[in-house]
Amino acid sequence: MNRLDILAFGAHPDDVEIGMGATLAKYVEAGYRVGICDLTKAELSSNGTVEIRQKEAKRAGEILGLKIRIQLTLPDRGLKTITDDQLAEVVSIIRKYKPAAVFAPFHVDRHPDHGACTDIVKEAFFNAGIKRYQCADHLHAFRPDDLYFYFINGYEHPDFVIDVTNFIENKKQALLAYESQFVKTSDSVDTPLTNDYISVVESRERLFGKEVGVTYAEGFKTMKPLVVSNLFAGGERDR
Repeated sequence: MNRLDILAFGAHPDDVEIGMGATLAKYVEAGYRVGICDLTKAELSSNGTVEIRQKEAKRAGEILGLKIRIQLTLPDRGLKTITDDQLAEVVSIIRKYKPAAVFAPFHVDRHPDHGACTDIVKEAFFNAGIKRYQCADHLHAFRPDDLYFYFINGYEHPDFVIDVTNFIENKKQALLAYESQFVKTSDSVDTPLTNDYISVVESRERLFGKEVGVTYAEGFKTMKPLVVSNLFAGGERDR
């Protein structure tokens, strides 16, 4: 069975891990089927090579317990000008794996590819549900229940957070799998990622956690309001 519960898209291998690696690990632990789709191979990255990055992504996916990691070949730094056929390829991924929830980067981010990825996924999310929209393999129309957005470099106020206290180490280990990106060496180019970036991400998740009374949390934005059926389902309120 190919169907996924969660499908998270990123512009580059490591984007999803930065934004919501702990959340994915949490849902995997709970028995959900989780996958990542990387739109590009990050072929223009300052450090590492495509071959190294692919091996690192595979290892990171194993650490998180992914059911599948899908690698597309859209152009790095060319996501704003993709063709109709390339967009249809992303639609095909959604129709094939029929995720209940789709995640993409939040559009406010220092890296233009992350915002472009947001736009592509929003278009694909909508088009996947259009019966007459044609894509590869003639897959039937399907639209997931929800589309959410995770933060990569951003510090926006989240619409909701997920307690990931017990899974922050999974996230850190998945990020450390990308040694070519996050570990400074004598051969590496100095980038924001090589300057203690993982600690910065960890500090952000600690801040999100502090706001809701847990140690670590990952934050997300929504396109529509969340429905709360029981105000007290999350535990006792402060008295």
